[in-house]
Order: sequence, then C-alpha cells, then structure tokens
Amino acid sequence: MIQKEEGLKRSVGAIGLSANVINIIIGSGIFVLPAIIAANMGASSIIAYAFCGILMALVMLCFAEAGSKVTNTGGPYTYIETAFGDYAGFIGGILAVSGNFFADAAVSNALVNILASTYPIFETGWVRFLFLFILFYGLVYINVIGLKQGIGLVKFNTIAKIIPLLLIIVFGWKNVSFENLEIHSLPSIKTLGETSLILFFAFQGCETGLIVGGEVINPKRSIPKAVFISIITVVIIYILIQTVAQGVLGSELPNFKAAPLAETAKIIFGPFGLILLLIGAIISMFGYMSGSILNSPRILYALSRDKVIPINWLSKIHKSFATPHIAIIIYATIGFTLAVSGNFEQLVVIASSSVLLLYLGVALSVIKLRNSHKSLPSEFKIPGGLSVPILSILIILYFLSNLAQNEIIATVIIIGVLSLIFVLVKFLKKRKR
Repeated sequence: MIQKEEGLKRSVGAIGLSANVINIIIGSGIFVLPAIIAANMGASSIIAYAFCGILMALVMLCFAEAGSKVTNTGGPYTYIETAFGDYAGFIGGILAVSGNFFADAAVSNALVNILASTYPIFETGWVRFLFLFILFYGLVYINVIGLKQGIGLVKFNTIAKIIPLLLIIVFGWKNVSFENLEIHSLPSIKTLGETSLILFFAFQGCETGLIVGGEVINPKRSIPKAVFISIITVVIIYILIQTVAQGVLGSELPNFKAAPLAETAKIIFGPFGLILLLIGAIISMFGYMSGSILNSPRILYALSRDKVIPINWLSKIHKSFATPHIAIIIYATIGFTLAVSGNFEQLVVIASSSVLLLYLGVALSVIKLRNSHKSLPSEFKIPGGLSVPILSILIILYFLSNLAQNEIIATVIIIGVLSLIFVLVKFLKKRKR
C-alpha cells in the first residue's frame, strides 16, 4: 500500500503545477497537428477540438477527484495503487513509466532532427550522441539539485513555448479569410471519432504533470485547480491555433503536414516567421523533455517507495537537495539509451495505448475510492454522482476499440508479461522472508 512521504518537500503551488501540466501537454505535436486534423475534417476541424476538449475535461475531472484524495508523489500510479492494490499499481506504474521512456526518446530525436534540418552538423553521429547526452544529463543535474530549479525551468519553458503560438493567434487574424472557416457539411460520427482519437493523444500529458503530487502545497485544492487551469488553457490555444491556420491556408493546409504552423507564420510574418516557429518548436520539445525528466522519475521512486518493485535504492532521497536523485539518474539513463539507439519508433503507438489504460484505471479508481475512502470537506468531489467517471470509462473504451488489432494484441502481451513479472517478484519476496 502507499507509504507516507519521507524527505520530499511541498514546494509546488497551483500555478507551478498548472505550468507543469501545460508544459507536458503542449509538446511538439501542436506544430504539426493542424494539418493532420484538417486533412480529416477540413473547416469542421474546430468541432473535433471542442469535442475532444469536452471528453478530456471529463477524464481530467476524474484526475482532479483522485488527486485530491491521494496526494502522494506518483500521480495516476498512486491513485490506482490506493484503490486496487499492488498488482494494479504495478501494471499502471510500469505502463506509465515505459510509455514516457519511448515518448522521451521520440521527442529528443525529433529535437535533434529539427536542428539538423537547419544545421546539418547535427546529422553527424558523434555530434548527435553528444547533444543527446548533454540534453538528458543536463536536465538530470537541474532536477537533482532541487525541485524549485526544475519547476522554475518548466515555468520558463511553458511561457517561452506559448509566446510563438500566441503571436500567431494575435497577429494572424489579419491574414484570416473567413471563407476558409465556413463549414459546408458536418463530419460523420465515424470521422469525428477517428479524429478525436488523434486529438486524444495530443491532449495527453496531464497525468505526467500530476506525478509531483507529494511535493504540492495544499494538494487537495491545488491539484483540481491546476487541472482546470491547464485543460482550459490548452483547449483555447488549440482551437485558436487551428482557426488561424485554417483561416490563413484554407484548403492548402493539409498539404503542409511537415510544418503547417511554420507555413502559416511565413505568410503572417514573412521569413522571420519560419525562424520564430523553428525556435518555438525547439523550445516546445525541450520544454517537454525538461518536464518529463522532472516528473517521470518520480514514478520509479513511488514504485520503489511502496515496495511494488524490490529495488529499495530507487526511493532514496538526496540529503541536501531533497529530490529522488537515483530515480532521476536511472530514468534519464534508460531514456538516453533508447534515444541514441533509435529503435523505438514502432513502440510509440503501444506506449500511447498504455496511457489510455492508465486513464481507464484512474476513472475506475474514482468509483472505488468513493466507496472505500471517507471523504473530507476539503476534498474535491465531481458533481453529478458517478456519471462523470462512468462516462469517462465508456469514452476510453471507445478510444481503445479504435486501436489496430496488432496494437491491441501487443498491449495484451505486454500486460501478460508484466503480470508474470509481478507474480515472480511476489514469489521471490516470500522466499526472502
């Protein structure tokens, strides 16, 4: 079961936590997303954003309630662990951290690739290796020396990545043709569902931003507040970005799948726009990496702290900096190894399906915690009884049903292997006793 926090300091407020969540959600995807969505739905793309925003808000309400009841470090893992015990916690924790490993490897390589597109020296093997090493272990240093330093970097990255997007939104309206925004026909339910599935992956990340729950000031209020601030901010920015890109490029938008916002910025600002969006994309990807290496190692820490995995030294806290330093170093080392190997692209979709399973576990945990956990007046409770978690479960199952057959089979196999590992660990623990 969940153990009491030892050594971690509560130093993250609602604004810092909101910035942390926004920084994780708004990653590199927003710089290519408008063209992909427009290719599916044309001018009606905005409907998909609004629809997906509503769906994600329901899921995040579940996070808000669970996060106000279970305030230890570990995020969704701790919610599932508290509600359903060691086995569910083990599966949820491993799925969460493995998904983040592959996502970090993908984003860090995308960051090198975008640099290489302008500066070909980054295509050189040793330069690429050196850059990735400095990226991962530079962020390790920042996050080991203190949570305030890590959160401070996250706040800076969040502001820096949003500025180019806001500039496009504010100054792009003069180039918008409202004819390009006219919706001539509504999308079919199937098209809307398939497009919303893509958008779901673009919205994911809130669960990673909440992992620092054990270091949040007044978590029962700060966590729900941060969830609402972050989701509303992301939905508004996404809708406005899609509107401007669609309004400026019109039917040509789907033709620029590699860099639709760069093309939009080029029309708005001229050649300076390309440079602006290049810098914005780099900051966004770096911001994702800084946020992930701040948050994700704390899952390893939590799994070790709760003795779900028998590696006690992962839960050690640095005496001077009060951070889970070993977990941070180990996490970054695995991520760095995957990044330099480059053999991870095919596993990214499987990692994304693990996030859906995490969300399913959190929604189920809300129902279980209501029945087994005595609510306090200060805790957040979703209005409307169990309607929100039940609706969230149905939505998540719908998303999972849209996965390809080979992806479903691979996910089932992974869960089966993890189950065997869990049984083996339990057996070895009993023998040791």
